[in-house]
Amino acid sequence: MRRVELRHLRYFVAVAEERHFGRAADRLRISPPTLSQQIRALERRVGAPLLVRHPRGVDLTPVGRVLLDGARETLRRADDALLAARQAAGLAEPVLRQGLLNGVPPALPAWLEQVLVAVAPAARTVLLGGTTTDQLRRLAAGELDLALVRCPVAAPAGTRVHRIAREELGVLMSSGHHWAGRASLDPAELADVELVLFPRELAPGFHDALVAAVRDLAGAVRLSASAVGHAQLRTTLPLRAAAVSLSSTRGAAGTDLVWRPLDARPLWVSYALAWRSDNRNPALRDLIVELDRQAARFRPKRAPVERGGLLVGYSRSAAPPTGL
Repeated sequence: MRRVELRHLRYFVAVAEERHFGRAADRLRISPPTLSQQIRALERRVGAPLLVRHPRGVDLTPVGRVLLDGARETLRRADDALLAARQAAGLAEPVLRQGLLNGVPPALPAWLEQVLVAVAPAARTVLLGGTTTDQLRRLAAGELDLALVRCPVAAPAGTRVHRIAREELGVLMSSGHHWAGRASLDPAELADVELVLFPRELAPGFHDALVAAVRDLAGAVRLSASAVGHAQLRTTLPLRAAAVSLSSTRGAAGTDLVWRPLDARPLWVSYALAWRSDNRNPALRDLIVELDRQAARFRPKRAPVERGGLLVGYSRSAAPPTGL
């Protein structure tokens, strides 16, 4: 039987979770060509393709989906075994198991890492990617110390949620769309087009709040559920030239797509950290204390206006701080 190295599994999990070689390479701190070569080597060892490559990213093959579950479990066991050995030798270092939310602005986990290094320089971060639903499930199972999620969320009992950043949502569309030449859009116009959203099960609270907010602003809308996640919507839209989606400004770049803000009453997506209140990890404790200290500097004098968990009605000139 052909042997597979742990590093190949780590590379594969990163690509599978990011669905993009460039983003995975940034996460792993290696070059995209090197990462691609390592994935090819893993595919040769498996004897079957693991990924379907396309211009805007990758999708998992059926074989890749099977390997992903096993790879995650193998890596978790390897990390646990190494930690146990180091503890037995009196060499254990603080470890923070952090959830890395799919499609999150890259600056956000980078900022969190900077804060962690400042307050707990000896701590090592172990990242596990996934959707909001994935992160909450792992948190409840004790597989994560800290989860990064999109709000609003129905957090399990005993879980604390701390909002840390906000991003403006706008309309993402094909560059050939008849709205592409506009500088901005009236939210009411969303009633006139097909609106493609990510599957509800990836982030139920955010999905429901987003649908409710759009219906409040635009009235009846024609919703179309996509079979792909946040990042893959950017692949879907050029194939459906008449449809649009809602996306943050940070994810809107691309030659085949354009992003336009909403007039007057923009929508905002909030990101939050979630952790179990009974978690005694000292690195987590120090991180939360520092985040509370930083947040106190930015708390507005008036409470934010929200609809269904989404911030509504901020002008762009008075946008709430993102923390990024």
